[in-house]
Amino acid sequence: MSTILANEPEKFGAIAQSWWDPQGPFKPLHRLNPVRLSYIRDQITALKSLNLSKPEAMAQPFAGLSILDIGCGGGLVAEPMARLGGAVTALDASEETLQVAREHAAAQGLSIDYRLQGPEDLPADMSFDVVLALEVVEHVDDHMLFLQTCARLVNPGGVLILSTLNRTLKSFLLAKVAAEYIIQWLPRGTHDWRLFMRPSEIAAVFMQEGLTLRDVTGLSYNPLFSLWTTGKDTSINYIMAFQKKTINPKSP
Repeated sequence: MSTILANEPEKFGAIAQSWWDPQGPFKPLHRLNPVRLSYIRDQITALKSLNLSKPEAMAQPFAGLSILDIGCGGGLVAEPMARLGGAVTALDASEETLQVAREHAAAQGLSIDYRLQGPEDLPADMSFDVVLALEVVEHVDDHMLFLQTCARLVNPGGVLILSTLNRTLKSFLLAKVAAEYIIQWLPRGTHDWRLFMRPSEIAAVFMQEGLTLRDVTGLSYNPLFSLWTTGKDTSINYIMAFQKKTINPKSP
């Protein structure tokens, strides 16, 4: 079984060379990335109780953590995770995109395990301290299988961070119609509004899989200042942090 949506690899592969162009088709992700990275760093630091008191820990706080980036694209998040010390495995369905990601990482002197796979293709015994699924659930074929697989890949006590688009009238009008057809902020056909998920739907699946919701935060864009901010408004974009329950040893 595969969660890879038909035609998605080809669609993103066609514009793969633009991944690291901050003014190209992925401009929205470049603008969003600093906010995402700040949230990820803060959530992992808090939920994994990382001690940042030592200078080396401040420079590479994720040293010793295994991190999986699902739907990694050109590496906009995978590379910062590696710079922060994480051992990063990154998955994508587009060979063209992964080639760009590998070349860019090599030029930066970063070691990232890029794989042409969906998460369901990973070995059953493989798991990670941190699983990231950022702006990807709206591009998969089987939401239930995808979310269950993401949950399975988290180590006990580990962290899962997911960001996506809410399925609301507001998101349809602004994130789909306006962004793709009016202001043309995104290429037409980037999103299928029917694949957007509400935070409650995602939380329900993860809770059944033994994860606890730790935070849900809205991501809002101000076109006047070309600025992304975090807040309470989850009606369009949002990001969530979950933590997997630890396994309690059996009493003697």
